[in-house]
Amino acid sequence: MGVFSRIVDKMVKENVPEKKRKRLIVFVAIITLLSMTTATVAWFTVNTFAGVDQLDLHISVSAQLKVSMENHGTDLEQYGKVITNEMIDSYLAKHNTSLDDLILDPVTTTDGVKFTNQRGTVREANERSYLEFECYFIATEEMWVHLTTESTKQGEDDGTKVTTTSTGPQADVVNCTRVDFTAEGAGNGTAIYEPNRSNPVNGQQTFDLPSGAMVYTNNTRIFHLNQLEPTKVTIRLWVDGEDPECDDDVQDAQLGVQLGFIGCDENNVPIS
Repeated sequence: MGVFSRIVDKMVKENVPEKKRKRLIVFVAIITLLSMTTATVAWFTVNTFAGVDQLDLHISVSAQLKVSMENHGTDLEQYGKVITNEMIDSYLAKHNTSLDDLILDPVTTTDGVKFTNQRGTVREANERSYLEFECYFIATEEMWVHLTTESTKQGEDDGTKVTTTSTGPQADVVNCTRVDFTAEGAGNGTAIYEPNRSNPVNGQQTFDLPSGAMVYTNNTRIFHLNQLEPTKVTIRLWVDGEDPECDDDVQDAQLGVQLGFIGCDENNVPIS
């Protein structure tokens, strides 16, 4: 029996009341597409972690790259530049939930697809576990899509970043957040973005982005698009319980997740 299980059993025997739920305000601000272990087991001592109070996904694209929550084939007119809260809620309605109702419990994964809680129980998407939704990307020319910190244009601030307005130990929330992307199609798979990457946990193969000028490499690729071929991409957001900084201190913290994408050629040169 693990340490957590022994603590829970002790609390039950002693009739210790359940702690009040604390919520993490998860604010996913912008998704922009440019065409161009340690032995520490963190987890929380209470198993309800966070509520997603607001999720804004604004997708701004140039002519070469578009997105939709549905597969419209090659009809480019049906794809757009923005994914709204209403679109994601329509998707979540299939799971009988919404962004307002969604609860995130700490989970972990080795491959970014199958998730379990601390006891090893498999957790399902959007059911008190992790956020998952699907969308379809299409491009007017073949490209590799990379995650990027660059903005769409001068004066904008819509590149990838994970931030918090919380201070002190709560600020560690930015270090236990994960986002991954599973794309269908030959040569594609699952890429796990770990902001402020340190020692990956639970065998995860993760990548981070440079803190300075953006440099595109094979490591920053997340999926490949063939010309005018819509590709389904599943996006997942979770807080990893195996991360050493996923402990009680980060409960009630605020988290901002902003994602940016850019299209590059086979030599990792941005497509203009």
